[in-house]
Amino acid sequence: MLGVTRRACGRLGHRGLTLTRVRPNNYFPVRYFCDEGIQDPRDQPRESMEYDVVIVGGGPAGLSAAIQIMNSGLAKEGEGVSVCVVEKGAEIGSHILSGNVFDPIALNELIPDWREKEAPLNTSVSQDKFYLLSETGAIPCPIPPTLQNHGNYIISLGDLTKWLSEQAEELGVEIYPGFAASELLYDKDGSVVGIATRDVGISKQGQVKDTFTRGIELRAKQTLLAEGARGSLSEEAIEKYDLRKGKDVQSYGLGVKEVWEIDESKAKPGLVMHTVGWPTPKDTYAGSFLYQMEPNLVLCGYVVGLDYQNPNISPYQEFQKWKHHPKVKEMLEGGRCVSYGARVINEGGYQAIPKLTFPGGALLGCAAGFVNIARIKGSHCAIKSGIEAGKAVVEFLESENTQVNGIELKTYQTQMENSWVFEELKQVRNIHPAFKKFGFYMFMLYSALETFILKGRGWWTFRNTISDADKTGKLKDHPAIEYPKPDGKISFDLLTNLQRSGTYHDDDQPSHLVVKDHLQSVPVDVSYAEYGGPESKFCPAKVYEYITEDDGSNPRLQINAQNCLHCKTCSIKTPKEFIRWTVPEGGGGPQYSGM
Repeated sequence: MLGVTRRACGRLGHRGLTLTRVRPNNYFPVRYFCDEGIQDPRDQPRESMEYDVVIVGGGPAGLSAAIQIMNSGLAKEGEGVSVCVVEKGAEIGSHILSGNVFDPIALNELIPDWREKEAPLNTSVSQDKFYLLSETGAIPCPIPPTLQNHGNYIISLGDLTKWLSEQAEELGVEIYPGFAASELLYDKDGSVVGIATRDVGISKQGQVKDTFTRGIELRAKQTLLAEGARGSLSEEAIEKYDLRKGKDVQSYGLGVKEVWEIDESKAKPGLVMHTVGWPTPKDTYAGSFLYQMEPNLVLCGYVVGLDYQNPNISPYQEFQKWKHHPKVKEMLEGGRCVSYGARVINEGGYQAIPKLTFPGGALLGCAAGFVNIARIKGSHCAIKSGIEAGKAVVEFLESENTQVNGIELKTYQTQMENSWVFEELKQVRNIHPAFKKFGFYMFMLYSALETFILKGRGWWTFRNTISDADKTGKLKDHPAIEYPKPDGKISFDLLTNLQRSGTYHDDDQPSHLVVKDHLQSVPVDVSYAEYGGPESKFCPAKVYEYITEDDGSNPRLQINAQNCLHCKTCSIKTPKEFIRWTVPEGGGGPQYSGM
């Protein structure tokens, strides 16, 4: 692997060349030009490497696809199959964040002997609890079938992905963490023929540094996009090939999570607790999870649907407030918070799943929206999508079409539609949209009807045609929210918690968070003026701030891109979706451990 990495990443020798930035603003796209007669090094040809399959994203879906392909008979014949996985995180698992109560149904299929191979599934669920919270009370509720977790495991999904990467490498998969895929490569006919990684070594001022390295082209017969929810290349493919045609608009939630170490005398490994109700307003879709994992870890978090209306809501502050409920505080008191993170999750469900294939590639896992929000689970669906994509790739490579670009893996679409994943998602398709349709209390009754009795057999399907950004209300129409100050023991200020994420970006690089060209006036004239700058409240990393004069005049948006947790919320919830999220230099971002 080291030999390949050096060959792929050797410097191209462009030292001392200075580019000038046209628009000197910290939140607009950087434009470069060169002095006459000097060639822009970014126009130099990129080195290229050829593979049968390139997979973007080293999470459960991408790694499962790689394993499935390499476990095939084809991989063991002749010259075998070449599979490459690129991951923008510094290490496999460093950008993985999930609850996670894990259903092993798909893992059983992918690696039947996972127990013998010591997969990190060590804490079996022993007890489920579900509460409706008031400010001080907790009403026990019947456990809906979707939240019954007998046979499941409380895990660190990051640890599981590390283990999956080890299984993949043993089979011959080439895995490259720290490489950010920034472009899809297209053939003349418009089909995808691979990806390119981001150029590195460009300063914030637009100067080529001594460390400049041109990106690499990784060309493939099939390109599988497994970037997770709202991946930049996945969204590009969805738009280019109109993969959402006839589908609902995808909606999302923001999950904020902490890992705590508590006294072993208080620990109850195997406990799973979910709550709804307090502290979030009843018109906002939200809920919590709290899982206890061996030996003495508490994984707790809060998910707020991004279709909320009040622009003053801060999902992070809702989470901090929730931890002070007596039912939660008693478990955390005396403990120590050791990790923090945040990530968006898909909440659109069955109705919002796009077409899965496009010429030359396919969408896997959360990139396609395979999340059962009623179960608060998606990892099992992601692994299954990797399995089916892997099977379809093998079928394609065994065919006579491997010399033809732009082949679609149509059997992948068919197999997923006929799988338990689609059946599972179809059964709960009406639960999330019912919240907006009926309101909190009727939603609770309707959810019980769906999960206990109907199980998705109704003839109706509730639809969503409005984006989360367009559901945000104007500031003048909603009450202010005053959140309590953190006590430093149970609740924490955001920047203190951010340190626990380990997030890091080289400050001397162009911002990967940019205002879209045609929306340059939106931050000040629309977001700040009409909505109060909701991005300064919903961002779980304090990336967005509005700076004004002492008298409140002359507001301007400041983007602290170095704080970014890669949660993607800003690309979803800013008014008019004015932020374009692109990948930073590879290896940047959070350094999650045990999440």
